[in-house]
Amino acid sequence: MVKDGELVVDYKSLGLTVGLEIHQQLATKTKLFCGCPAELTDNEYGVFERRLRPTRSEIGEVDIAALFEWKKGRVYEYQAPIGHSCLVEADEEPPHPINKEAVIIAMAIAKALNSWIVDEIHVMRKVVIDGSNTSGFQRTAIVALGGYISVAGKNYSIETIAVEEDAARKISEKGLKTIYKLDRLGIPLIEISTGPDIHDPKEAYEVALAVGRLLRLTGKVKRGLGTIRQDLNVSIKNGAITEIKGVQRLDLIPKVIVYEALRQSRLLEIKNELKSRGVKKEDVVNQVPVDVTSLFRKSNSRIIKRVLSTGGKVYAVRLPKFKGLIGKELMPGRRLGTEFADYARFWAGVGGIFHSDELPNYGISKDEVNNVYKALKINPNSDAFVLVAEKEKRALKAIEAVLRRAAMSIDGVPAETRAALEDGTTKYLRPRPGKARMYPETDIPPLDITEEMHDKAEKIKPETLEVKIKRFKEDYRLGDELIEKVIKNVRLDLIEKLMEKYKKVVSPKIIASLFTVTLKGLKREGVDIDSISDEQLEELVDMIARGKVAKEAAEDLLKAASANPSKGIEDLAKEMGLMGISKEEAEGIIDIIIKENIESILNRGERSMSLIMGKVMSKLRGKIDGKIVAEIVKRKIDDILSNKSH
Repeated sequence: MVKDGELVVDYKSLGLTVGLEIHQQLATKTKLFCGCPAELTDNEYGVFERRLRPTRSEIGEVDIAALFEWKKGRVYEYQAPIGHSCLVEADEEPPHPINKEAVIIAMAIAKALNSWIVDEIHVMRKVVIDGSNTSGFQRTAIVALGGYISVAGKNYSIETIAVEEDAARKISEKGLKTIYKLDRLGIPLIEISTGPDIHDPKEAYEVALAVGRLLRLTGKVKRGLGTIRQDLNVSIKNGAITEIKGVQRLDLIPKVIVYEALRQSRLLEIKNELKSRGVKKEDVVNQVPVDVTSLFRKSNSRIIKRVLSTGGKVYAVRLPKFKGLIGKELMPGRRLGTEFADYARFWAGVGGIFHSDELPNYGISKDEVNNVYKALKINPNSDAFVLVAEKEKRALKAIEAVLRRAAMSIDGVPAETRAALEDGTTKYLRPRPGKARMYPETDIPPLDITEEMHDKAEKIKPETLEVKIKRFKEDYRLGDELIEKVIKNVRLDLIEKLMEKYKKVVSPKIIASLFTVTLKGLKREGVDIDSISDEQLEELVDMIARGKVAKEAAEDLLKAASANPSKGIEDLAKEMGLMGISKEEAEGIIDIIIKENIESILNRGERSMSLIMGKVMSKLRGKIDGKIVAEIVKRKIDDILSNKSH
């Protein structure tokens, strides 16, 4: 149901169940299994190529997701930045022992989540052959089990807490070649998996927010786009667990869940309709594709023209009793036909498909549609068809994938892994991995968890929210509303660091407002505040503290910093003419303006204050604190009026 432009759903009757997997980069000096710096770089790089293939696990099975990735026949090119990757990242040298610093940070977080920390760390290999790991697997290690986080009076269970290596950074993709950069590969991640205790999209947001806030409270995690992502496991009653990867924006979580619940609900409706029409799996998978190239020799479709000009063909296949269902919307802008197209792209690398529910369209005429119906000898009142225009081998492979996905519709919701898109919708990514995905890492010795490590973890264990709020009130004199904004801010640790460092010269309220009001306002204006670095923000506060720039110049300087992330604030201030001036210099400028407006002051008396301030600030705005200017102007006007009365 849609109410006031929003989808309203009874999630309880729908049987919505959500689990979160939150991945956050840890702020360690080095990577998880080598001594390379744990940071991204633009350094020069060497290049090498790999082809990856799946292997059998210790129980003799091949993971289905890995097998399917391998069948795509992709080639992977790796850029190895000098100084930020080594033979470990290239998979030419065994990994070093696990980074203790990363383990201790994870232990501190586990303590805050009331989890049980294991006695001994064992590293496992998780099969991943999409090219994002040169070895064909990701290394991961469980640090703690169980625990909970309390949100709005309810406890949400924690299942596991692990440390693992981040994947390589994808640079580009063209045809069957994918290019990755190895600077990110091996940066330590913490993975926190919640239990399936969440039954409402807003709950999921609140839990993810609470976990993310806890991570930031340690001051030991990285920040910024790409340093944290949320994966979701979503299902509804009679549906299937769908893993949704890569939700980077926290505010997108509810939307992704709503759309996935809607998608599964619509797929169940399609299942029931197919059942009522008497469609069986064998009716679908046994369909034989037909070469209909001759029907499109004079087609006006640009796509088909291009394919035929390069020696491609057009194939069609019947989907019995599917009429009207392929075009059914599953979520905004995505239909069952979109799911078919995703499978065709994934398995065959084709650009897309055409289906009868959307034709005539795209340059394909009504006569061409009717001719396809005749060629396939099918009933246009009940049956549907899919067209693929490609080189013969790929076209047939695409149709095979479409038939497989169409047959899945008879079961309802396929268990699969999907990728989150920027608008909250999702697309098919790969099949869900099986049990054969994980096996022991034999190159890394176990790590005993010592009392010393427990002591170090205890020292960096984040304080409770209640303690922090009390301290913000007592130490920094922040009000409740401002505290709430600070606590939810992604740069919480930086705000706290700057308030403590500069509290004697800059009001903590000014610093807190800079992050929670000024930056938020700039974001609403469309400014990319994520590109403003911590170093630029700290330099800005430092310059305000030293009187080098006025706090009124902050907004203009932050806009400039967003557009010039590699430039320092002082350089920007000089370029923009916003460098601060001394009190004495300001007083000299004020004297000139007062002299030019002495008659107005004598005539208007104290009411001339606003006039003079307006003229003065047009010269001094952003160069000195407005409060100081007002004090000087008032004093000088008072002196003039006092002398007049005598």
